[in-house]
Amino acid sequence: MKELFQHSAITDGVTVRVAVNFLPEQSRIEAGKWFWVYHIRIENDSDDTLQLMTRHWRITDGNGEVNLVEGEGVVGEQPVIHPGRSHDYVSGCPLSTPQGSMEGHYTFVRGDGTEFEALIPFFPLAAPARVG
Repeated sequence: MKELFQHSAITDGVTVRVAVNFLPEQSRIEAGKWFWVYHIRIENDSDDTLQLMTRHWRITDGNGEVNLVEGEGVVGEQPVIHPGRSHDYVSGCPLSTPQGSMEGHYTFVRGDGTEFEALIPFFPLAAPARVG
């Protein structure tokens, strides 16, 4: 099955693409828990070898509550992405509301040691009106 990337952002030759899906089998609606999985593809169309150092997420639930998440790398890795290559990973997001959103940025370091931030596009988290 080919992944459909619904959202993208380009910063300094780095394209961040996002595909997001609601997972009813991982959610517990009766307990107020909704769960989404998202697939990220980071494409390096620059002339530099890049290393992803940190991630910075702004996760907002349906009540407007904001959770800021920062940390090293993605899913335990700080991948090096060579020019013309990409890096994919999958992660998940639980919320206590049936809708919300995510957005943020990654901090990369170039081969020459300079850092820059690449935007992660805003994407909505929305459970179907009827689940199950």
